[in-house]
Amino acid sequence: MAASELYTKHARVWIPDAEEVWKSAELLKDYKQGDALLQLRLDDGTDVEHKLDPKTKNLPHLRNPDILVGENDLTALSYLHEPAILHNLKVRFMDSKLIYTYCGIVLVAINPYETLPIYGADIINAYSGQNMGDMDPHIFAVAEESYKQMARDERNQSIIVSGESGAGKTVSAKYAMRYFATVSGSASETNVEEKVLASNPIMESIGNAKTTRNDNSSRFGKYIEIGFDKKYQIIGANMRTYLLEKSRVVFQADDERNYHIFYQLCASAQLPELKVLKLGQATNFHYTKQGRSPVIDGVDDAKEMVNTRHACTLLGISEPYQMGIFRILAAILHLGNVEIKDRDSDSSIVPPNNAHLTVFCDLMGVTYQDMSQWLCHKKLKTAAETYIKPIPKLQAVNARDALAKHIYAKLFDWIVDHVNKALRSTVSQNSFIGVLDIYGFETFEINSFEQFCINYANEKLQQQFNMHVFKLEQEEYMKEQIPWTLIDFYDNQPCINLIEAKMGILDLLDEECRMPKGSDDTWAQKLYNTHLNKCALFHKPRLSNKAFIIQHFADKVEYQCDGFLEKNKDTVNEEQITVLKTSKFELLVELFQDEEKATTPTGPPPGGRTRLSIKQTKTRPGQTSRDHKKTVGLQFRNSLQLLMDTLNATTPHYVRCIKPNDNKHPFTFDPSRAVQQLRACGVLETIRISAAGFPSRWTYQEFFSRYRVLMKQKDVLNDRRLTCRNVLEKLIKDQDKYQFGKTKIFFRAGQVAYLEKLRADKLRVACIRIQKTIRSWLLRKKYLRMRSAAITIQRYVRGYQARCLAKFLRRTQAAITIQKFQRMYRERKRYRRMQAASLVVQCMLRAYMARQKYQAMLREHKTIIIQKRVRGWLARLYYKRSLEAVVYLQCCIRRMRARRELKKLKIEARSVEHFKKLNIGMENKIMQLQRKVDEQQKDKKAMTERLNSLANSYSVESEKLRNEVERLRLTEEEARNNSNRITTLLEELARLKKELCDTQRDKRIIEEWADKYKLETEQLVAELKEQNSLLKIEKDDLNRLIQEQNQEMTEKMEKALAEETKQLECELNEERSRYQNLLTEHRRLEDRHDDLKEEMTLMVNIPKPGHRRTDSTHSSNESEYTYNSEFAEPEENARGAEDVTKAPLDMSLFLKLQKRVTELEQEKQSLQNELDKKEEQAYRARAREEDEQNRARGAELEYESLKRQELDSENKKLKNDLNELRKALSEKSPPGVTAPGSPAYKVIMEQLNSSNEELEVRKEEVLILRSQLVSQKEAVHQKQTMTEAMPCMEDVRKMKDAGEITQAYIALKESNRSPPQDYHALNEDGELWLVYEGLKETNRLLESQLQTLRKSHENETEVLREELQSVKEDNNRQQQLLAQNLQLPPEARIEASLQHEITRLTNENLDLMEQLEKQDKTVRKLKKQLKVFAKKIGELEVSSQIENVSPGQIIDEPIHPVNIPRKEKDFQGMLEYKKEDESKLVKNLILELKPRGVAVNLIPGLPAYILFMCLRHADYVNDDQKVRTLLTSTINGIKKILKKRGDDYETVSFWLSNTCRFLHCLKQYSGEESFMKHNTPRQNEHCLSNFDLAEYRQVLSDLAIQIYQQLVKVMENILQPMIVSGMLEHETIQGVSGVKPTGLRKRTSSIADEGTYTLDSILRQLNSFHSTMCQHGTDPELIKQVVKQMFYIIGAVTLNNLLLRKDMCSWSKGMQIRYNVSQLEEWLRDKNLMTSGAKETLEPLIQAAQLLQVKKKTDEDAEAICSMCNALSTAQIVKVLNLYTPVNEFEERVSVAFIRTIQIRLRDRKESPQLLMDTKNIYPVTFPFNPSSLALETIQIPSSLNLLFLTRV
Repeated sequence: MAASELYTKHARVWIPDAEEVWKSAELLKDYKQGDALLQLRLDDGTDVEHKLDPKTKNLPHLRNPDILVGENDLTALSYLHEPAILHNLKVRFMDSKLIYTYCGIVLVAINPYETLPIYGADIINAYSGQNMGDMDPHIFAVAEESYKQMARDERNQSIIVSGESGAGKTVSAKYAMRYFATVSGSASETNVEEKVLASNPIMESIGNAKTTRNDNSSRFGKYIEIGFDKKYQIIGANMRTYLLEKSRVVFQADDERNYHIFYQLCASAQLPELKVLKLGQATNFHYTKQGRSPVIDGVDDAKEMVNTRHACTLLGISEPYQMGIFRILAAILHLGNVEIKDRDSDSSIVPPNNAHLTVFCDLMGVTYQDMSQWLCHKKLKTAAETYIKPIPKLQAVNARDALAKHIYAKLFDWIVDHVNKALRSTVSQNSFIGVLDIYGFETFEINSFEQFCINYANEKLQQQFNMHVFKLEQEEYMKEQIPWTLIDFYDNQPCINLIEAKMGILDLLDEECRMPKGSDDTWAQKLYNTHLNKCALFHKPRLSNKAFIIQHFADKVEYQCDGFLEKNKDTVNEEQITVLKTSKFELLVELFQDEEKATTPTGPPPGGRTRLSIKQTKTRPGQTSRDHKKTVGLQFRNSLQLLMDTLNATTPHYVRCIKPNDNKHPFTFDPSRAVQQLRACGVLETIRISAAGFPSRWTYQEFFSRYRVLMKQKDVLNDRRLTCRNVLEKLIKDQDKYQFGKTKIFFRAGQVAYLEKLRADKLRVACIRIQKTIRSWLLRKKYLRMRSAAITIQRYVRGYQARCLAKFLRRTQAAITIQKFQRMYRERKRYRRMQAASLVVQCMLRAYMARQKYQAMLREHKTIIIQKRVRGWLARLYYKRSLEAVVYLQCCIRRMRARRELKKLKIEARSVEHFKKLNIGMENKIMQLQRKVDEQQKDKKAMTERLNSLANSYSVESEKLRNEVERLRLTEEEARNNSNRITTLLEELARLKKELCDTQRDKRIIEEWADKYKLETEQLVAELKEQNSLLKIEKDDLNRLIQEQNQEMTEKMEKALAEETKQLECELNEERSRYQNLLTEHRRLEDRHDDLKEEMTLMVNIPKPGHRRTDSTHSSNESEYTYNSEFAEPEENARGAEDVTKAPLDMSLFLKLQKRVTELEQEKQSLQNELDKKEEQAYRARAREEDEQNRARGAELEYESLKRQELDSENKKLKNDLNELRKALSEKSPPGVTAPGSPAYKVIMEQLNSSNEELEVRKEEVLILRSQLVSQKEAVHQKQTMTEAMPCMEDVRKMKDAGEITQAYIALKESNRSPPQDYHALNEDGELWLVYEGLKETNRLLESQLQTLRKSHENETEVLREELQSVKEDNNRQQQLLAQNLQLPPEARIEASLQHEITRLTNENLDLMEQLEKQDKTVRKLKKQLKVFAKKIGELEVSSQIENVSPGQIIDEPIHPVNIPRKEKDFQGMLEYKKEDESKLVKNLILELKPRGVAVNLIPGLPAYILFMCLRHADYVNDDQKVRTLLTSTINGIKKILKKRGDDYETVSFWLSNTCRFLHCLKQYSGEESFMKHNTPRQNEHCLSNFDLAEYRQVLSDLAIQIYQQLVKVMENILQPMIVSGMLEHETIQGVSGVKPTGLRKRTSSIADEGTYTLDSILRQLNSFHSTMCQHGTDPELIKQVVKQMFYIIGAVTLNNLLLRKDMCSWSKGMQIRYNVSQLEEWLRDKNLMTSGAKETLEPLIQAAQLLQVKKKTDEDAEAICSMCNALSTAQIVKVLNLYTPVNEFEERVSVAFIRTIQIRLRDRKESPQLLMDTKNIYPVTFPFNPSSLALETIQIPSSLNLLFLTRV
């Protein structure tokens, strides 16, 4: 392919960048040959010009297609180069949160600096047994691959974990060991991993230190060998260490620390036990203060010291040894503070009484003088003499530091040796897996001898890695038989030769060390002279003569020569060592006792203290001296060679740990740091080797499926290989770009991207064509639809307009008419309203005027009356005054006239004329007067009469007048008073007028105020009405709220009740699950026990005579299910034999099992003893009762002479007592107690009726006996009297109830009414004594009943009183509450009443529950008593048949045989067998029965029915031993057959069905009412009568649970290989999902081959399961539970694999999963199992599939996902979104922001953080009671079962 074909417009490339290393860009125009510039546009939109190298003309690297980005294997990328690798790792790490990635055979692990939930037991189980390419990359996948290869190839394995300090090497190694401990089956039986983990704090404290890059950097390498036995279970471990950085003990660079242990000691110096070390702060010691960084942020050294000491204790380092270690470490610190001064230029001296040296000598147990001397002197030996020479200060300081380093190295060796002793196992090792945790390539600003050794080791490891990769590539090519071409890869052998070859760097270094005056400068000059300009990998810095540069495989490194010779020599003054060896400190002497003992026991010693493994022999005197002369470089080279030999002898697996950033920020990726480590760890070299060959590999089927779109129909042939060949020849012209293998097509780098580009272009063209056609069709259809719609709309619009016009005209006319009538109506209404208003106004006005006129007239009338009265009074007053004046004037005038007349008369009288005048007419007058007198007499008489009448009337009138006078007087007085008052009244009137004015003014004011008040009142009334309405509304709201609260409270209570019920159900399920798990564990222990017994039997060569091996199932079941002690002794013998022969086995496990078996045996023995005690107590109680009865009934027959009169009197007395009893009951008892229909009345009547019936029966019997007695001969009469006493006594003893004795007495009394002469005859039979005894018993019985009734009456009275008292208290309380409530506001009153009502109901509920529990207990107790009484009644009926025969007939009379006709009996549903045939029954019916034949030909559950019918017969004959042994043999037989054929599904299903049927039969025929509801009367007759087998029902239930779990396990083992292939990998809908390119780690193909499982395979297997269970007669509910469990396993396994496989998380795979799930649901519908709950178990898988298909962009999508995926946990949702991978370019990835949105929305969920579903979870199984309608008497036993020894009963 030409560059112009790839570097076209819109092609994406990588260009170098200073910050991001590589930056992505897009071509803006096509590249043409010869262009010097490329027009590019970066991702941020910036346009740049990229200049090409004018010499090489190399174009920038092309980017891979988006669908290849994020691949699990880097070799799956089409373009294999550095930017593609870096970008793929970054996308996986940052976007998908995936820390593991394959790179060929290498696992790249990026440290997330965050705890991830991907290392649990569920993840381990998911990876166990899987191929390496089938799951997402993981450290567990590498561990599984190594474990699998070790078991398959029987070859030792190695896992090489390398990387920078802080990259996570130790953690990866730890998880690998954890995986081995789990999958090897020893996670719970060995603590090797725990011990290795416990060694971590120790090794970290003495081997880790703070560096500039890592706060906890390992300054040594270690290789841990995990040993396995022949069963590939962990038995031990061993650790080798390499290249401890001893120089750190005496020197630390800036911002670094010494080893952690020194700072931990200083931080704990105040502890009492450490005060003897005389330590202080770390800044006080020279060896700990040089780095000026004694504290690590977030690390508590004192707390770490506690952890270190605890780890030492766990690994067996005792407290004295720990204190010894601390003494040595403290001595090293004090040694560093020893000051050495110059004495002269050639000598030095330690100042006398140096405090630190004194402490050092005290701690080390050496003399101060010796140590001070040899610190400043050395001994020189010649052939003849020995000289002691002083040394200068610099050499003395170096000797001091060398001694400190040497002591620390020896201590390090000693600790490693003790750790290995703790990890070592005594069992022989069959194979091992080594885990190498070693430092990676290092380069610092100043690189010294340590970095040189580390990089040298990495060169060796890289060479081994390259050779291994090259070897694998070569094997792959040879396997596929493609032409082999030599791949040019980087061979670092020249660099290794430069270091280790003859005259190499190490050789020259050792030579210079042997020179007397060798120095670093001379060594550097030798290096320059030897290698400069001669070796291309060796360079000299420009500005330095004391450094050199080596071109390593990863990078160029400059090494400073200073210190190389000193570190390589690592010389220690032998005299100083001799002084230490003479120490009194035992641990110190042990360190220096033998150089060989300080090394690791299984391999080469580490680094600077390495020694070859030499046979233990006596050392020669000069040997130690020569050993010390061996240089560090030589030792390290030898140990490294041994390590390489070990690795070459094993199959290596590589883990490269990457440190993403130096700041330890979680999920932060620094490209520059990452690419630096990728170059250093060899990942890029692996890629380069792969890219040099054919990195992309496809199978022919995968290539055909992926690129079928590029083929024409004529190109598709039946031969896939030929088809692919023809197509490739057309698509790729250069045949060197690909090769055809046997099973795969190999492509050069970039070819897959080219094919993907062609595929994408073809799909794009096809999509455009499809879009064009569809859009044209859609638009044409839309146009026609719019045209038709427009015409229709026009038609309807025009019709609508016409209708609207007509409607408008009609409406206009109607509107006019309506307006006319409306206006008329409005005017009329207005007129009427005005008329009515006018009338109202007129009415009110006229009424007002009338009222005003009335008021005026009233006022006028009142005024006239007042005026009349006043005027009358004034007139009368005036008249009276005038009258008095007139009368007075008249008196005066008359007096004056009378005086004048008198004066005149006096004058006339004095004259004669006057008398004459007087006498003229006197006579006439006298006559007139006489006449007048007469008349007057008459008148007088009349007047007298009248006077009398008048006198009478006068008296009356006078009285009246007097009264009137009095009244007038009073009136006068009143008038006087009134006259006095008139003035007052006038004044008052004036005042009243004034007040009237004021009142009128006030009235006006009041009227105004009244109007205002009226208005305000009206407003107030309106407001009150409004408030009233509001209050009413509020009241309604409150009532509604109260109702809602009541409803809500009710709902809450119901909800709480439902939740509580649900919680109780969950707790019940958990209890069931725990119980069933215990049964599983018990079964596992039993199986383990059996296996151990078998192993023990195989190991015993000669069995002991008389030893009988008891079957484990039998022994275990005897301990659980039987109560016989006869098996205890054989079990103990067997256990004793086990103790003798079990030594070679796993003692820890055996002791656990032994302890468990012993506990079971002790429990069995205790139960047996308790049973024996109970039986003995029962036997003693029966004996005691019999003795008492014998004593009571053994009195002499002294009462035979009593006469019948006494019996009559007693009988009368008895009747009287009975009558008195009735009377007392009727008088004293409450009406309800003795009233007809009451319980007491009914009981007494029932007793009387039964007594009367029994009397009738006894009467007939006595009559028969009397007839027999009369007919007896006289000769034997006396003999009868002598022999009949004992039978009578026996008869009496047999009457166990006082009621029977009473009935016997009454019967005898009624039947023995014979003449007195027969008394003696009757007495001779003992009847009188019997009657008398019965009479006394009856009296006692009645008295006791009377007392009982009295007590019950008193108790009831007391209860009623208490109830009355409680009612009174409740009433008082209610009244108080009512009074309190009335004082409360309405809302609080309602709430208080509700609370009170709830409290009352709760109390009543609790009381009712207590009563219910008591009643349940009473019912159970009565049921048990009823069973006992039924049993006694049966015994009495049997004995009564014997008692009816006379003793005399039995003894003396010959019994003539009588032919009694036998009734033909129906079959009773029982099977009889002999005791010796029990084993045959179990053998034929259980052990040798073939389930297939029984299930097809016979009724379901036939063995269970047969066993139950045999059990019924054993119960019928009351043989408890037979019942026990039959049940025990049955259980043991079922266990035995399940153990023998436990992997056979049909066998397990068959016996699960029969065990459940047997259990249901035991329940159905137990006699308990709850199980007899559905029985027929005939079935109720078949119930068990003598034994309660409830305990055995529990045993059978446990057995059924075990069988169910075994059935689930068998079904799971059958389905497990099918699930992933059928549900995930197989394409049920062909062509939906395309196959993506794979890398070196070959994943399972989704294309169905011949041996591949499909969904149809799963459905066929489910059909097989279902049909088998139906044939076996399994209960439908149990079938539902089994199906639910199977569907849960299918869903859990599928979802777990989906969560661990990135290649399966795509849109098309979601469609496949949903289709597969729909097929499973359809299967459920066909089998009528939709109600089994199986569909709900698939809900997580369904939601995961929906999650793969829904949109994942906006917040609405996030909300929809959160509401939809309620069955998935947050971790699972986020995992699926992170793993979502587009299969085609048209799909889009899920953005990080969207995933964060999901996490924010789901953060409030309370759920388990576990990622995977528990596939081992088994739902608790229940066995609902399912009675059988099959009658036992109709069951026929086929002859094919060979059960002819069974007899029908």
